[in-house]
Amino acid sequence: MEPPKEQSGGEQEPGAVRLLDLPWEDVLLPHVLNWVPLRQLLRLQRVSRAFRALVQLHLARLRRFDAAQVGPQIPRAALVRLLRDAEGLQELALAPCHEWLSDEDLVPVLARNPQLRSVALAGCGQLSRRALGALAEGCPRLQRLSLAHCDWVDGLALRGLADRCPALEELDLTACRQLKDEAIVYLAQRRGAGLRSLSLAVNANVGDTAVQELARNCPQLEHLDLTGCLRVGSDGVRTLAEYCPALRSLRVRHCHHVAEPSLSRLRKRGVDIDVEPPLHQALVLLQDMAGFAPFVNLQV
Repeated sequence: MEPPKEQSGGEQEPGAVRLLDLPWEDVLLPHVLNWVPLRQLLRLQRVSRAFRALVQLHLARLRRFDAAQVGPQIPRAALVRLLRDAEGLQELALAPCHEWLSDEDLVPVLARNPQLRSVALAGCGQLSRRALGALAEGCPRLQRLSLAHCDWVDGLALRGLADRCPALEELDLTACRQLKDEAIVYLAQRRGAGLRSLSLAVNANVGDTAVQELARNCPQLEHLDLTGCLRVGSDGVRTLAEYCPALRSLRVRHCHHVAEPSLSRLRKRGVDIDVEPPLHQALVLLQDMAGFAPFVNLQV
């Protein structure tokens, strides 16, 4: 693509080459603009019409967009301007837009980018089931999705995702408090074979029924976060130990009904668990109280 012709605003030395004279497709786009932060691109496009055209061409070719690169509070107008021409996105992260992002803002972006594989919407509480339906319907290659702290996610919304996203591997449902066992059971039965990472942390309505069904249907599960799931107990953890040979990490802090005997089998396999065995906890407590580690004969 040739740069638009503009008045230089001054004399140019013979033989001098301006930045915009370099080949756009072969040099500027892949080797220069790819390294410029999005915040600087917003400024750059205000320099001249030629720079605006260059930045717009770059934005249209984006594969990854993270709103955090623009700043902690990206304005709606800036997001619209940055994503107006993007049609090849594979990764989209919009957590900094959580205070105002609505279905009307997000759905058109999803419609233009059916190749999306990773979407992060953590904390975006102004969205609704409509946005998740558009994502499930329009982005069949979706592999990673974060819906943490999205209170609007309910069982019906999750069913649509489970039905239409066969490539789903990683799902963050932290503090999606409307979800109950039935929704997680449906997810496990529909998408369990491909799931590798799942967070159900801080979901008080999720219990052993959901965990046991996950265990039986998710043989590739590597990471499971059950932090604060107060209804999860030892039965669910024992089923995980029996049916999930690929499990590498388990988070059960504040799961007060999970006892150490149900965790010991996973510990022996080297699974990373975020709560220490009772003996270790006792030794740490004694050390903190006495200021030294007491000698304990473990063979007694």
